[in-house]
Amino acid sequence: MAATIASALYWWADTEPSRSALIVDDETLSYRELQDWTSRVARRIAESGIAPGERIGVLGPNSITWPVIALGVLKAGAVVVPLNPRLTPAELRKVLDDSGAVLTIAPSEFAERIEQTRQLGTDFRSLSFDDFTDLRSGGRDDFRIDVTPDEPVALLFTSGSTGLSKGVICTNRTLLSIVFEATLTEEGFRPGCTSLLLLPLVFTPGLVWGVLMSVVLGNTLIVEKEFRPGRAAGLIGRYQVNAMFGVPLMWESIARSEEFADAEMSSLRTAIVGGAAVSPALLKAWADKGVALRQIYGMTEAGGVATATTRAEALTHPDSCGAGSIFTELKVVRSDGTEAGPGEEGEIVVRGPGVTPGYWNDPATTAQALREGWLHSGDLGRRDEQGRITFVDRMKDLIITGGINISPVEIERVIADLDGVEEVAVIAATDERFGETPAAIVTVTGDVDVAAIVAHCNEVIADYKVPRYVVIRDEPLPRLPSGKLAKTAIRAEYRDVADRFEKVR
Repeated sequence: MAATIASALYWWADTEPSRSALIVDDETLSYRELQDWTSRVARRIAESGIAPGERIGVLGPNSITWPVIALGVLKAGAVVVPLNPRLTPAELRKVLDDSGAVLTIAPSEFAERIEQTRQLGTDFRSLSFDDFTDLRSGGRDDFRIDVTPDEPVALLFTSGSTGLSKGVICTNRTLLSIVFEATLTEEGFRPGCTSLLLLPLVFTPGLVWGVLMSVVLGNTLIVEKEFRPGRAAGLIGRYQVNAMFGVPLMWESIARSEEFADAEMSSLRTAIVGGAAVSPALLKAWADKGVALRQIYGMTEAGGVATATTRAEALTHPDSCGAGSIFTELKVVRSDGTEAGPGEEGEIVVRGPGVTPGYWNDPATTAQALREGWLHSGDLGRRDEQGRITFVDRMKDLIITGGINISPVEIERVIADLDGVEEVAVIAATDERFGETPAAIVTVTGDVDVAAIVAHCNEVIADYKVPRYVVIRDEPLPRLPSGKLAKTAIRAEYRDVADRFEKVR
């Protein structure tokens, strides 16, 4: 029996058949039910002509069916490609083309978007979640197609500084390594524990640290279809939740809910926060409930979490994100590759068993990111005398809004396509709700105005990428001697854009 996600699910279904595997808005699937349903899904996928190794896009919001479909894809020997349900047809087309997906599976309400996506390029097959709901009932079924531990099983697409989507390869080996390391360092990840997922299933915390972590450890995963802060506070005590991931906005919203004061939180041993800066007030609010919010540094290429503050240092070193893990090492290096000294800023590099083997069909980007055994993050950081890492800034210039990565270059290209736009730079503006939000600084030569820019963006990109600030200026944007936009100077000039200008949406 191969060391795979599928073999772990088989084990828990055979030894703990009645244990709750998934609870989605109070609807429960036991391990036996999950094993049987996903096996029937895998069988139908295989019988439809999908060959092992082919890519399948899974599109949709949180539901009890989404993880069943995703696990069924893995058990069919195919590669799951999670698709963000907020993406436009053009954005979906890019991911499907990059992955070479031959099939998409989505709820019926996405049929129109799927058809619009199909019309933008080469044809692909599509199925509805409804095509698999009838498979929930039936007898015992342990069907699966085994794959070797180093074959790709998932492609997680992440934004980059070039604005091009990149498919991060996950194999059974890298995923199982992430799980193994987590059991050694994270108190909330042990066989039989319970996790609460308030984030989308399609992202790394949902698929990797939610579904796959739980299946391998035989844990119970509680998934909410939508984020309701007061309900989330109550769920922690009701189900004795041991682990939870969230962006600062999520933890803040729960702490502000009326239910928070009386909620029982003693079971929550792993409380992870990342994606934006965390205020001391937020750390204290949860510490007063006996919960140590542990800040992380991570990226999809490193399995989502490369390092996390220890529970003991969660309050005493609030700006730190830990010093790595048992098998995952981090360094801060200078531009020449030599290691930076304590307090000196440099690029954060990572190596460990959970690091991706590369990007899908992109050897050039893979060679640039993975050098001499280290993953070069493109992020600035520094280490203290004890080796703790502090994140400083993103060399890649990404904007992180509510924990979701946005490429400024992608937005710049969209705005630049509008007639009358001379040049554009997109930077991060501070936002009380989302941490950061896009701001577009634009020079124009025609009659284009703010409303036209926003309307154009709304047609082409997902709503969370559409700039909330648009500043039209008369003077050209500053440039470097090379001719490139001087992003550092632009950010400095508009560092208070949220205070000087009104939101446009």
